[in-house]
Amino acid sequence: MVIPVKLEVFEGPLDLLLHLIEKNKVDIYDIPIVSITDQYMVFIRQMEHEDLSAMSEFMLMAATLLDIKCRMLLPKQVNEEGEIEDPRADLVEKLLEYKTYKYMSGELRQMLEQASGACFREPDIPAEIRNRKEPVDPVQLLGGMTLSELNRIFESIVRRKQDRVDPIRSTFGRIVKEPVNVSQKLSEIRNYALEHTCFSFEDLIEDGKDRFTMVVTFLSILELIKMGHIKVIQERLFDDIRIEVLNDPESWKDLSDYKDEG
Repeated sequence: MVIPVKLEVFEGPLDLLLHLIEKNKVDIYDIPIVSITDQYMVFIRQMEHEDLSAMSEFMLMAATLLDIKCRMLLPKQVNEEGEIEDPRADLVEKLLEYKTYKYMSGELRQMLEQASGACFREPDIPAEIRNRKEPVDPVQLLGGMTLSELNRIFESIVRRKQDRVDPIRSTFGRIVKEPVNVSQKLSEIRNYALEHTCFSFEDLIEDGKDRFTMVVTFLSILELIKMGHIKVIQERLFDDIRIEVLNDPESWKDLSDYKDEG
């Protein structure tokens, strides 16, 4: 009694070869060519011979496997770079490429199956939006426009802008903060030194960093150094200037005798 055996269907010789490699759980980079070839030959003998074009592809792969099997028995060949040539290298490269495309096709098939369950609604734009037209056609708006007409429109816009100018507020000048002199700044530094025995130049100009205030503050520091009330320290170029108070600011009586020059 003959028991019918149903064989798996493979898309090509590479698919069959990849199946045998995965079935035997071998490394694709180190294919046991003898055992894989024997299993491959047993499989194609059991295949139906109706499709000659498909069988020719399987037979071509069988011939390739037999060729590799024979070359594996020969002495090792060395290429021009001094490396030992592996007869299986071309086959491994084709298998890896086929495995990549097979994996990608599986992913695409899965995405297609997932997309088949999605439904898309038909566009339902309201008629008033779909049939809406621009209220004014730019071509019709500019039809017959001349340079003199454009100049007239421009002059009318300029006149309207001038009419909106307040004749009183437009004559107001700019409000500028009254500048401080050295005498005032010396008094401010004295008051600051009453609460701080050590501070920086940056602390003194924190409230006003305009150029004039910085210059007056710097001149005041120089005056206090000359009077012997403070000393300054700057460790490196462009570092912040540190200021140390040398005596009690209450004793700075000579500040009242200071007068600005000029």
